[in-house]
Amino acid sequence: MKLDCYMLTHDLKSVPAYARKVEALGFDCLWAAETQHDPFLPLAVAATATSGIKLGTAIAVAFPRSPMITAHIAWDLQKASEGRFLLGLGSQIKGHNERRFSVKFESPGPRLREIVLALRAIWDCWQNGTKLNFAGQFYRFDLMTPFFNPGPIEHPTIPIYIAGVNRLMCRIAGEVCDGLHVHPFNSPKYLREYVQPAVNEGLQTARRERRDFTYVTSTFTIVGDAEQERAAAREAVRQQIAFYASTRTYEPVLASHGWQDLAKSLHRKSVEGDWAGMAKLVTDEMVDTYAVTGTWDTIGTKIRERYAGLLDRTSFYQPYQPSLDDPRLPRVVKEFNG
Repeated sequence: MKLDCYMLTHDLKSVPAYARKVEALGFDCLWAAETQHDPFLPLAVAATATSGIKLGTAIAVAFPRSPMITAHIAWDLQKASEGRFLLGLGSQIKGHNERRFSVKFESPGPRLREIVLALRAIWDCWQNGTKLNFAGQFYRFDLMTPFFNPGPIEHPTIPIYIAGVNRLMCRIAGEVCDGLHVHPFNSPKYLREYVQPAVNEGLQTARRERRDFTYVTSTFTIVGDAEQERAAAREAVRQQIAFYASTRTYEPVLASHGWQDLAKSLHRKSVEGDWAGMAKLVTDEMVDTYAVTGTWDTIGTKIRERYAGLLDRTSFYQPYQPSLDDPRLPRVVKEFNG
């Protein structure tokens, strides 16, 4: 299992120094999320400031961008990074698509699957001169003149990961993608009994092997050498679990442990704005189910033991990931990637 890091700076002027520091510490991949900022721009800066670390989006929201726009961005990032780019895409939920991005939200699973296939058709056209003739249910691409064709690059194979929580998305990931961005709100039981069987169905449909596929996530981590340090982190993680569990989309994660009825109470409190009350509904048992607790000496071993055979990559869940200046961090990174 590899240990990755998330981009926690969004000032493009500070990205070069930040990315070089992450690379020097030995992290395997630097991920950028689409939250308050565009996820591609900092990676473009990081691509020219680093030489070995992988760079990826975790995730970029798929539907607000035409696949042609996404194809161009990914192509340029792959060229600039000399083959180190990983394209992570996600559907986001209906409310954000319709009310934050003002785009139509329909058939998210089949539509995201089609985006993956369209991207590969566009890249094949650019790399191999194949006639662009993609016709799907949601997208059509059949015009590519030399003026708009960026041409071949040295590393044309760009891995595509999608984010998934429900069985359909997990199955699609196994069928047409190189990996799955597992939501940080997860447990080994949910991964073993819900996610992996669905991914395996997709792999079997495509006649692919498990070794062809990557599971990546970030882990709720409660780490500290002092009880007071761990206690503060524990309450922050409890609040984050309450936030995610209040969204109906994540009900399968709760249902794996028989806690699906809690979602209604959490959702009601979220509508009321009772954030403190939400956290109180999350028991210690739930925190221990969805988070890993340990000291700096034990946390690496605990994460690897917990997710052995279930995950290929993880990171400390942002924004709780430790400071890059923490002197205890390098040894943990070396445990994974050394």
